[in-house]
Amino acid sequence: MNVGVVLPGFSASEEDWCIPALASLIRRLGERHRVRVVSLRYPYERKRYSVFGTEVHALGGARVQGLRKFPLLVRALATLGREHRHRPFDVLHAFWADEPGWVTVQAGRWLGVPSLVTLLGGELVAHPEIGYGGGLSRINRRLAKVALERASLVSVGSSHLARLAKPCAARTTWLPIGVDLERFHPASKAGETSPLEGGIKLLHVASLVPVKGQDSLLRAFEKVTLSIPDAVLHLVGRGPLRESLECLAGELGIRERVHFHGAVPHYHLPAYYRAADLCVMSSLHEGQEWVTQEAAACGRATIGTRVGVVPDLEPASVAVPVGDVDALAHALRRLLPDRDRLRAMGEAARLRVEQDYSLRDTVERLGLLYTELSSRGEARALAPRSVQT
Repeated sequence: MNVGVVLPGFSASEEDWCIPALASLIRRLGERHRVRVVSLRYPYERKRYSVFGTEVHALGGARVQGLRKFPLLVRALATLGREHRHRPFDVLHAFWADEPGWVTVQAGRWLGVPSLVTLLGGELVAHPEIGYGGGLSRINRRLAKVALERASLVSVGSSHLARLAKPCAARTTWLPIGVDLERFHPASKAGETSPLEGGIKLLHVASLVPVKGQDSLLRAFEKVTLSIPDAVLHLVGRGPLRESLECLAGELGIRERVHFHGAVPHYHLPAYYRAADLCVMSSLHEGQEWVTQEAAACGRATIGTRVGVVPDLEPASVAVPVGDVDALAHALRRLLPDRDRLRAMGEAARLRVEQDYSLRDTVERLGLLYTELSSRGEARALAPRSVQT
């Protein structure tokens, strides 16, 4: 199959893991199909190159905003048209529904090629209090609406995304972007040492940005330390909020119990998950949310807010209301001391990932989907699983 992929950013080299889950997916897809990628904004320069054996057309859109983004989108359409003339596409696939989705469905209608749009992030939400979400932009709202209405098919990886897509998407299917189980697994490597310190180790992996809700996490953890004195919170990730979060931890009197690890290479993360007793997420919004899946693949359960895949994994996870500090603290206090239950939940989480969230299954399902879309030109009877709404 000849597959055209449109996304906001892609790895500039094999050492550059821009959006690691998608880099892994494209690499695996490229082993079975001829994949050509159009990357709208990253890398920050216009160039054509090959990575993971995949041809990439980077348009260097960087941080172009407002009406100035339309020349970028037109360049993307022209690139797809040129590539289609060179070697016709069988299907076009967009990751994220706003800019990539609009380009994909417009190109698909123009070229007579079926289009698949995968929802992944915050393109359908708006959080004005933190300046987050595609819904804050009138232009992006319109782009996403057109993409969802006109796509041959829309895929989602969580029931949370399915609910967001339902008002606009004509046809949807459940198809999560899975985890590489060869990289993320419970078995420690020979000579692997724990990168985490503490008695009971709690792990949070996310960029330090407002939508991840780390202020709520620190406030909840402060309540946890009152009854579990040997608990230690480890934060992996970098971002503009690090200094303010360190100050907040100091104000709450827990600075010595909170370890900021900064950025960790993606290939080192399995050791962090395996070293943890429990993972925690505190986000205001998540689309599919790969961190919880990676942790589950390593045999670790997650307590998190009711977004992304956390509620879908219950009872192998625990979901609490978004922004509810007391509920998060209560769930942590109840679960952290119970080692037997933590172990059982971790094993159940691993089984769920093997059944429903493996990268191998994602590639196989996508291959079937591409073939069906290409042969029929539409998405009749394509859902691998009915979408929960």
